[in-house]
This record gives sequence, C-alpha cells and structure tokens, in this order.
Amino acid sequence: MASDQVSLSGALRRGEVKKNVAAIHVSGKLTLLQRKLSNVLLLNAYDTLIHKQSHAIDARTLCTMIGYNSNDMETLKQSLRGLVETSAEWDMLDENGQQEWGVSSLLAYAKLKGGVCEYAYSAALAEKLHDPKVFALINLNIQRRFTSGHALALYENCYRFVRTGSTGWWPLELFRRLMGVNDSAYYEVFKHLNAKVIKPAVAEVNKTSNIIVTPETRKMGRAVTEIRFKIAKNPQLSILDLDDGEGVRNEPVYEKLLDQGVSDRLARQWIKEHGPAHISEKINYVSARKGVQNPVSYLTAALREDYAEEKAGQGALTSDRAKRLARVRELINARSPTQRDADKRLFMSRLDDSGARLDFENHGWMSALNAEAIFAFWEDLMPGAFDDL
Repeated sequence: MASDQVSLSGALRRGEVKKNVAAIHVSGKLTLLQRKLSNVLLLNAYDTLIHKQSHAIDARTLCTMIGYNSNDMETLKQSLRGLVETSAEWDMLDENGQQEWGVSSLLAYAKLKGGVCEYAYSAALAEKLHDPKVFALINLNIQRRFTSGHALALYENCYRFVRTGSTGWWPLELFRRLMGVNDSAYYEVFKHLNAKVIKPAVAEVNKTSNIIVTPETRKMGRAVTEIRFKIAKNPQLSILDLDDGEGVRNEPVYEKLLDQGVSDRLARQWIKEHGPAHISEKINYVSARKGVQNPVSYLTAALREDYAEEKAGQGALTSDRAKRLARVRELINARSPTQRDADKRLFMSRLDDSGARLDFENHGWMSALNAEAIFAFWEDLMPGAFDDL
C-alpha cells in the first residue's frame, strides 16, 4: 500500500492540517513511473476535477512528462492498466465529525484513441482529491528529479506535513504499507527495512527535494514499533519549488517589471512564459515611447503583439513573424500547465545545436534563433495552426 498524497500549491494552515487528519492510501506497489504518471494525470485534471466527468491529455505529451519514450505506447498502456487496477482507500472525519471510510479505483477508466489519453476518477475520489485539506499536489519540477519510487513515496507522505514540522508517529506496519513493502517478510525485520528502504529514501529526499527529513523511532523493548519524520525546508533547493518563485525573483528583469508597476504574480508569469531577454527588449521598447500613461497595459500589448522597432525594408517580414509569434502564444495559452511543460521538453529534445538550446532556454518560445523551428514544431503538433495568417 502506498500513499499518493502530495503537496498543493500554496500554504496549508497548521490548524487545518491538525483538524483534517485525512489519509488517502493507494494499495499495490506503484512503480516510480506509475507514481509519476498518477501525479501528472491529477495535475492535468485538477482545475476541472469535480466539474467534468472525464479528462484528456495528449498521449505524447504525457509520455514526455513521465519520462517514457514518446512512442512507447505499450509501457503507457501497462501503467494506465496498473492505475485502474489500484484501489485508493480513505478513513477520515467528515465536516460533521462523523467517521467516513471509502474505497475506489485510483482511475475509473483510461483509454487511448487518436493520440489522446482520456481518463476519469470516481465522483467520490475526485471530491477527496480536489480538497486541499485532504489531498495535495506535488511540484512536477521536483518530482522529475526522483529516481527511486521509495524516495518519491516518502517525499509525498512527508511534504504535506512541512508546516507542522513532523509526520507524527506511524506504526511500522503503516509505514511499510506506505512504502509498498508490506507483503515482504524480508522487510518485517527493521534492520533490513532501515538499510534497504529508509536510509536510501531519506538520502535521496534530502539531496533531491526542497525538504530535509530526519527519521526517529520508538521501541517496545528491543523492537522498533513506530517511526516518524521530522521535516525542515531545504534552503539549498528551495528554488526547485516554483510556487515560491525565488528563482524567477532573482532575475534582474523582475525588478524592472516591478518598477513598471507590474504585480509580483504577473511578473513571474511573464518571465516564465517569455524569458528575461525578450521581456527586457519590450521594457526598452515601452520606455522609449513618450507619453505612455499606463506602462503595464502598454507592456502587456507589446508582449502580446510582439511590438518591435522595424528596420527599413523589413516591415512585412516583421509583421508576418509577429503574427506567427502571436499565434504561438495563443496556442500556448490554450494548453494546460502540464502540457506547456511537456511541449518545451519535447521541443528541446529536437534541438541538437548547443547554441540553439541555450537560446531557447534563455528566451523560450520567443527565441529568435529558433523561430522557424518553433513554427514548424507547432505546425507539426497542431496541423493548420497558421493557415489563416
């Protein structure tokens, strides 16, 4: 039995964590890829989780996000089958203080058709997964760094308690279920469990993620009976938590945006979407215009329409490129956060030249060096995307 509890963007109030001692446990041994797959599917569906009966994601995008070969549909099928065959169980107090126990398949169904993965959750499970007091989402940027299923499982189960600083005491039997080793007699011996599961998982969490975990044990006589994990933020890797925005806030252009009157949230969004260099170019463009009454609105338009100083004889070329770039932005904005991340990774995988890769890393989809390759990529991903321009 393993837990699929993961951390939601934003803070969980300490009182709510104490009040809602809710646990969703997922039975069966989820592989590392299945665990990652489960998290990506949930993130993709989260915004419409309780409003839509089914959800969809491009199958190639999904494979890229999880780390599959994008053409390896058989592995994807096998993993989806495993999620449908896996049960999620919860035991908690409801809003009225009554005990509630429930069980559901982790996925109600999944199907692949026309290059699209369609899937659904049961209504009861969807309600639990959407409640931040019960369940939480983890940051995919951190998830990708894990190479061990035990380490990712430990991270998921610890991160939700980061505000309280401790998981609380878990009976050793429960911990073995959370790690998916409860059916092995070998791991009933604490010495084996500690050497093969606890120590390696703790080492990877502390090296890979934005938290530091420290195990503590309780004994009855000579036998270890309970375990808990003290939790602290990892200051060296907190930049990995994109919700904190620290990495983006360290960009020089971030301060320039604030000086223009752009909000913190919008500034971080623009930097991630357009890249620091492209935004600096537009700030300079707006700053050169006299009599601008609302710099934020002007800058928004400059980014959206790709305003630029035109050189003689290049007006038509610039206009055509601007229209295509504007269409690229429209296509990007129509994608979910999960799909946007996968699109970037898929495009990067096609760049062989180190200079081209560096330019894309710096400028994103507005990379001038990769403009033609970017247009070709989106035409291939969405045929006819530029036909009406």
